[in-house]
Amino acid sequence: MEHVRDVAELPKAHLHLHFTGSMRPATLLELADKYGVRLPEALSEALVSGEPPKLRATDERGWFRFQRLYDAARSCLREPEDIQRLVREAAEEDIRDGSAWLEIQVDPTSYAPRLGGLIPALEIILDAVDTAMRETGLGMRVLVAANRMKHPLDARTLARLAVRYRDRGVVGFGLSNDERRGMARDFDRAFAIARDGGLLSAPHGGELTGPYSVRDCLDDLHADRVGHGVRAAEDPRLLKRLADRGVTCEVCPASNVALGVYEKPEDVPLRKLFEAGVPMALGADDPLLFGSRLAAQYEIARRDHGFTDAELAELARQSLRGSAAPADVKAKLLAGVDSWLDAPAP
Repeated sequence: MEHVRDVAELPKAHLHLHFTGSMRPATLLELADKYGVRLPEALSEALVSGEPPKLRATDERGWFRFQRLYDAARSCLREPEDIQRLVREAAEEDIRDGSAWLEIQVDPTSYAPRLGGLIPALEIILDAVDTAMRETGLGMRVLVAANRMKHPLDARTLARLAVRYRDRGVVGFGLSNDERRGMARDFDRAFAIARDGGLLSAPHGGELTGPYSVRDCLDDLHADRVGHGVRAAEDPRLLKRLADRGVTCEVCPASNVALGVYEKPEDVPLRKLFEAGVPMALGADDPLLFGSRLAAQYEIARRDHGFTDAELAELARQSLRGSAAPADVKAKLLAGVDSWLDAPAP
């Protein structure tokens, strides 16, 4: 068999990783003990057992349960040193999985109450990213994401803040949370502010709702990338549009299964997107809750969809091309992908 090269050694970019969701389970347990936070039983049991909590977010009750677990974890991040630890450990985990470039996604308003306000929260996060880059050598940037459950005016405030810190490591603007709530067009002004300020547009779409939400991301928010985007597979014309425009879909296979978007890993339409020419960047989404990190997503492509090493290398190239990495960094990493593929298989 040809499937023998180690995907953890394949240079790749990680473009879909949420801030709190990147935390190591052991770190969350330590922080919860430190601050006397009683975690929901489903979460604490999962952290101890090593098995991810049972989640299904295809209805609003299920999404509320998922959000409750996420919010409980986020409540344990209270001091700048907690933020620094999370970012450093996220970088270490990514390096272990072969990531050479990470764009971590964060809504700083979620951390502002405990970190002195919105601006101090973002500055603490960006300082932590700078430190982690120096300590680990991983290329890292930040994507500021608005919450579609909140008022669009809040998103505009965040967009202006993101642009203000473009020279400090913010490269994009996103829109997350339950895509069944809040129309994309309600946030068009926020995304216009971000685009005018030189940031890429990377809203979530096409996960919990159908192809129309991907079209809305393209039409209303002028997306450069789409978080998830897998439901585009249900519309051949939309697939062609994504391929023709080179819009990268940040596909998170393990997350899709954990949240009930698809029943089994083999049901995630990786092959359909790939063969339609839609660029993809595989991502881990929230490893804390879904139980697998970046390399495991490439293993899913290999094991459950029959991707050859040459095809896995092309997925890695697509992730790098879709990133905000400087041209010279992309060129170096793309050469590393070729070297991985050219090396004799063990």
